[in-house]
Amino acid sequence: MEEMFHKKSEAVRRLVEAAEEAHLKHEFDADLQYEYFNAVLINEQDEEGKYLELGKEFILVPNDHFNNLPVNISLSDVQVPTNMYNKDPAIVNGVYWSESLNKVFVDNFDRDPSLIWQYFGSAKGFFRQYPGIKWEPDENGVIAFDCRNRKWYIQAATSPKDVVILVDVSGSMKGLRLTIAKQTVSSILDTLGDDDFFNIIAYNEELHYVEPCLNGTLVQADRTNKEHFREHLDKLCAKGIGMLDIALNEAFSVLSEFNHTGQGSICSQAIMLITDGAVDTYDTIFAKYNWPERKVRIFTYLIGREAAFADNLKWMACANKGFFTQISTLADVQENVMEYLHVLSRPKVIDQEHDVVWTEAYIDSTLPQAQKLADDQGLVLMTTVAMPVFSKQNETRSKGILLGVVGTDVPVKELLKTIPKYKLGIHGYAFAITNNGYILTHPELRPLYEEGKKRRKPNYSSVDLSEVEWEDRDDVLRNAMVNRKTGKFSMEVKKTVDKGKRVLVMTNDYYYTDIKGTPFSLGVALSRGHGKYFFRGNVTIEEGLHDLEHPDVSLADEWSYCNTDLQPEHRQLSQLDAIKLYLKGKEPLLQCDKELIQEVLFDAVVSAPIEAYWTSLALNKSENSDKGVEVAFLGTRTGLSRINLFVGAEQLTNQDFLKAGDKENIFNADHFPLWYRRAAEQIPGSFVYSIPFSVGAVNKSNVVTASTSIQLLDDRKSPVVAAVGIQMKLEFFQRKFWTASRQCASLDGRCSISCDDETINCYLIDNNGFILVAEDYMQTGNFFGEVEGAVMNKLLTMGSFKRITLYDYQAMCRTNKESTDRAHSLLDPYNAFFAAVKWIMTELILFLVEFNLCSWWHSETTAKAQRLKQTLEPCDTEYPAFVSERTIKETTGNIACEDCSKSFVIQQIPSSNLFMVVVDNQCACDSVSPITMAPIEIRYNESLKCERLKSQKIRRRPESCHGFHPEENARECGGALGLCAKPVLLVIPLLLMLFSR
Repeated sequence: MEEMFHKKSEAVRRLVEAAEEAHLKHEFDADLQYEYFNAVLINEQDEEGKYLELGKEFILVPNDHFNNLPVNISLSDVQVPTNMYNKDPAIVNGVYWSESLNKVFVDNFDRDPSLIWQYFGSAKGFFRQYPGIKWEPDENGVIAFDCRNRKWYIQAATSPKDVVILVDVSGSMKGLRLTIAKQTVSSILDTLGDDDFFNIIAYNEELHYVEPCLNGTLVQADRTNKEHFREHLDKLCAKGIGMLDIALNEAFSVLSEFNHTGQGSICSQAIMLITDGAVDTYDTIFAKYNWPERKVRIFTYLIGREAAFADNLKWMACANKGFFTQISTLADVQENVMEYLHVLSRPKVIDQEHDVVWTEAYIDSTLPQAQKLADDQGLVLMTTVAMPVFSKQNETRSKGILLGVVGTDVPVKELLKTIPKYKLGIHGYAFAITNNGYILTHPELRPLYEEGKKRRKPNYSSVDLSEVEWEDRDDVLRNAMVNRKTGKFSMEVKKTVDKGKRVLVMTNDYYYTDIKGTPFSLGVALSRGHGKYFFRGNVTIEEGLHDLEHPDVSLADEWSYCNTDLQPEHRQLSQLDAIKLYLKGKEPLLQCDKELIQEVLFDAVVSAPIEAYWTSLALNKSENSDKGVEVAFLGTRTGLSRINLFVGAEQLTNQDFLKAGDKENIFNADHFPLWYRRAAEQIPGSFVYSIPFSVGAVNKSNVVTASTSIQLLDDRKSPVVAAVGIQMKLEFFQRKFWTASRQCASLDGRCSISCDDETINCYLIDNNGFILVAEDYMQTGNFFGEVEGAVMNKLLTMGSFKRITLYDYQAMCRTNKESTDRAHSLLDPYNAFFAAVKWIMTELILFLVEFNLCSWWHSETTAKAQRLKQTLEPCDTEYPAFVSERTIKETTGNIACEDCSKSFVIQQIPSSNLFMVVVDNQCACDSVSPITMAPIEIRYNESLKCERLKSQKIRRRPESCHGFHPEENARECGGALGLCAKPVLLVIPLLLMLFSR
C-alpha cells in the first residue's frame, strides 16, 4: 500500500522538477503571441466553419479509464477562469513555459497507468489538465472553476494557519459596502481548510462575535463550521462608529491565548481586516503585540471606491508582513482575496520545501459532464496528492514567488485494491482516516442522498470516524489512529444492513497503523467467528479453467485477482478474463494473486455439480410448474458467483437483482452480498428469508429471497465457505404459506382453529419483525409493531424480541428555512444589480431623512417578504431496530386492554428466521400506540450546541510548518490603487444583461 502512495508522490515530484526547470529557462515576453489549446474553445467553429482563436482542432476519443469521457491522452489543454482575460501576457507566458509538462504527463501515465487526471494549477489562475478534455458550462451556462480555490492548491501552497477576521460594521459600511464585505469574508472562508482555525469578529463601538458562543477562541475551519458562520453573517447590519483599536486588541489577544492552549495550527497567524477606512495606523497596538517578531500577519481589505484611508491601511499591512488590497465591486472580491495566499506561501518558497500534501476524500465535480457521469454510473471518491512549484531564479528568491501547484487525483478504490477482501472474512472491511479523524474510506460513509436525483451531502467530506464507529464512545480507536499508532482494539458493534432496517450484533477486532508518507491511518476490522479459519484445496489448472469458463460463473469485478491497470492492453479486461489469460500463460506481464486464484479455481470445481442440480429442477416441471422460483444463486468466499435462471430474463419480477447496480447483493470492494452476510449469522443449516426493501418510504417488493450458509462442520469453528439461495415471487411464497397453515395433524384433517377464522389474524414475520405474509396484502413489508403495536410491545416486555437503539450521524432531516435573496448568490449578476440599486436607494434616503439604517432594512415589512422553504439539512438521528431471541421457540401471551383482553401466540418456524404470529382480533386494544422504526432527530439545546462547537476532538497537525523566514522580502505588500469605474458604468452592463433576457 505504501508503495502505491509512493508511486503517486513520485509522479507529482517529476512534474515539479519539470515545471521549475522550464520556468527557469523562460524569459518573460510582454508581447508573446502564442496559440494554445483553450479547454473551453477547442473544436469551436464560427459561422464560416473556421476554428475560433485558441479553439484549434483537438482530437478527443472516449476512454474508459477516464469514465468514458472524450479525452486526448497525448496532450493537455488549458482552462482560464471566466473573470480573467485568456490572452493576458502573464497567462500566455505561463501557458508557454508549462507546455513542457506534456511530456511528463504522458511519461507518468506510461509508468503508472492507474493514474487518472494530472494537472498544474498556476498562481496566475490558469489550469493545465491532462489528458486534455473539452470543458462545458454548467446548467447555468458558466464555468466558475478557479484552481486557486481548490483545497489541494491551498494546502500545497501554504502552511496551516490561525485566522481572526475583523469586519467593520460601523454606519459608513452601509448598503453595497456591507454586501461586498460579507462576500469578502465568505471568499476568505473558501480558502480555509480542515487544518486551519478561525473566528469572525464584527466591530463598531463594540465587539460582536459573529457566533457569540465562541467568544475568545478559534474553531476548526471544516465545512460545517464555515457554513454555520456564513448563516450568521447574513444577520450583520451597519450602524454606529467603528472603533478599530478595540477590535485589534481583541484579535491579538485571541490569537495569543489560543496559541498557548496548544490547539490550532501552531504555525501561521493572521488578522484579516475588512473595512472602509482607518483613521490611524495603530502602531502602538502593533508595538505591544506584534513587534519586532511580527508573528501575526495583517491583511487589509479597503471596501469602496474612496482612497482617503488607503495609506493607513497599506501601512498596517506592510508593517506586519501582510498585504493590502482595495475592493470596489463584487467582481473584485475573489481575485483580491487570493493575494493573501501568495504572501503566506513565501516562507515555504524561500525554504524550497516541496511538501507533499494529500487531501481528504471528495467527489470530483470540476467538469459538469464528469459529474453527470458520476450520477449515472455511481460516485467516484478520490483524494489528491499535490506539491508546490517555486521560482528558482536567484534574483527573486527573497520574494518567494509561487508559480503554482501540481497534482494528480487518486481514486480511493485504488487503496482498497491493495487489501485482499477475501482475507478479511464475511463482515471484515478496511477503512482509512485523515490526520483530522475524517474518513477517507469506510463502508458506512454515505456521501450522497436522494431526492429526485443523487446529490452530495454538504458535509460528506468531513465525516468523523466516531460518527460511523459510534460504539467507540471514548474515541479510543479514533484517537489511536489519529496519533499514528499501531495496535489492536476490540469492541461489540451494531452494524446495520439492508438500508439500515436490520442490525447485526457482533464483536469486532480492529487492527490499525499509519500509512507512511501520507497523513492517513489505515484500519482493518475483523469480526470474531469469521476469517480466523480458512479451507484450502488443490485442483489442477485444467479442471479449474474448465469450470471457471462456464457461462453462469462470474467473479467480483471490484476485487483484485489480477492487476489490470499496469498495462494499457489489459484495462479492458474483466477480472475473469484476466484470470483465464494468466492461467493459459498468454499474458506474462499480468500480475495476479496466485493464492486467491488457486482458491477460486477450487471453488469453481467443487461448486460445479450444483449447475446440474439446478438444471434438473428446471426440467422437472412439477417442481416449479407455476414458475414461482425465478433465480437460484451461489457465492463463495473467493468472490465466485453462480446464477441460474428458472425463467427467461425478461420474465424476472426483480430485474435488478444480482446486477451491477444492486450493490447490496453482489460482491464488491466493501462487503460480501447481503444474503451471504445474513445467512452467515443464522444457525448453520437454517434459511434466512426476507423481502428486499425498496428505496421509497413504502415497501412494495414482489419477491422473497431465501439463503443459507454452507459450512463443512456443524460448529462455529468451521469456516463459512459459501452461501446459496433462491429468489421467488412473493405471491408464490404467500400461497405456499396459506396452504401449509391449513394443514392439521388431526385424523379428520379438520383444524380446531384456522387462519381462515374471522376471529384471528395470522402473520408471518422475520427475525427483525418485518411482515412477509399477512391477510391484508398491503401490510406486507411493514414492521409488525406498526400493525400490532400492543402485541409487539408485549413481545419486547417478555424478551421474545429486543430493541436495539441505533444512531445515524450522517442523516438528512427536513427543516423549514427562510428563503431570501440575501443568501449566498451574491456573485450572480442579477443579485449584484439589485444590491447596487439597493445601495443607491439607501444613499438617497439618508440624504433626505435620518433614521436607523439597520432597523429599516430589517423591518417587519422585509421579514414578511421572506418565505419559508423546506430543505434537507444534515442532522443526527436516533432510531430503533429489533432482533428476535433465538432460544424462544413458542410463546403465548395475554394483553390487558381497557375493556378486553387480547391473546396471541408466536411460534418459530423450524430451520428458518421466521415466526408465525396468531393474534385475537376481537380486542382492538387501541390504547397502545403503534411501535415504529421512524428515526427521531436528536435536537441539541443552545447550551449543548455551544459545547459541540467548542469541543475540539484530538487531531494531528501536519508535520511541516513554514510560517516565517528571515530572508523574506515583506516590501511586496500591495501595489498602487487601481482605476475605479464610475458607479453608473458598473450598473449599465448589468442593466443590459437584465433586459436582454
